[in-house]
Amino acid sequence: MHVPDQYLTDPVSVTTAAIAGAVVVGAALRARHDATLAPHPALIGATTAAVFGLQMLNYPVGAGTSGHLMGGALAAALLGPVWGLLSVTLVLVVQAVAFADGGLTALGTNTLLMAVVGTLVGWAVARGVVGVARRRAADAPDVRAVGPVAAAAGGAAGVVAAAALFVALYAVGGTVGVPLGTLTAQMLGVHALIGLGEAVITGAVVAVVVAIRPAALALTARDGTAVPDGAPGHAGVPLRAGALRPAGVLAGVAGVAAVVLSSFASSAPDGLEATAARAGFAGAARDHALAGMPLADYGEAGGVLLGVAGGLGVVACAVLATGLVAALTRSRAVAVEA
Repeated sequence: MHVPDQYLTDPVSVTTAAIAGAVVVGAALRARHDATLAPHPALIGATTAAVFGLQMLNYPVGAGTSGHLMGGALAAALLGPVWGLLSVTLVLVVQAVAFADGGLTALGTNTLLMAVVGTLVGWAVARGVVGVARRRAADAPDVRAVGPVAAAAGGAAGVVAAAALFVALYAVGGTVGVPLGTLTAQMLGVHALIGLGEAVITGAVVAVVVAIRPAALALTARDGTAVPDGAPGHAGVPLRAGALRPAGVLAGVAGVAAVVLSSFASSAPDGLEATAARAGFAGAARDHALAGMPLADYGEAGGVLLGVAGGLGVVACAVLATGLVAALTRSRAVAVEA
């Protein structure tokens, strides 16, 4: 659901950018304040890379329509809502700037839909499922069973919530007039199907992680904080073998998805593109300002192989995410010393 430039009017785009920016800055400040509780940088970097890689895998959801992972519920399940939101935001920035995927003036809208709504709604629903499981279980619920199911439910809910918000934004500031009933039916119908795919992918990845290291899952922790190693929460503590495994698996998922499987992804328009074509506002999209860059459209513009472009994106996301952890934890340490 990458919104291109000019689907929405400039005032609406500015408003969504302001709201999304405020939430992201707030998340960064919260992450900085709670720096000692952050998941290990390797887990944050690998999760961010995995979201990028998995987003390259469009899957068919109907005739001439595909969907792809949004990743908010997945990132939140692994990292918690604060770092999950920041992780997906980094993915969207890399996609918009390096790969011309999602408009530049629409970056605020995409961040609001996928990073803010997708992550926070996904987290809220998933934690709700975990809470219900805890109340019904005589003993503590089995993380290996509850974690994937809860994350899957959150993933599906986040997709539908983001689609509903887009409809609301378009109703306020769409650049082409379309019947609201048609837009609503098309968007929610197709994204309900896409949400099923989101649920399957999210649940599968979480199932693999909890099978390897249950404590690495923020979703099922009592306080919503992941414990990736034997010294919980301290980003500067050296990784142990148990903490390396989840990060390594996620890095492998990212690489396989972006470098290998991306070539087999569906080429059909995604849910938003298909809806725009059917509802009659697809022509409003403006060409991306960076459409001529070598990696635009995942290498198509510059003749770069899709797998190579995907690999570069995975590396960029991992490096930026670990760099952000270092910057926030370092700034917190400096502030404490001062």
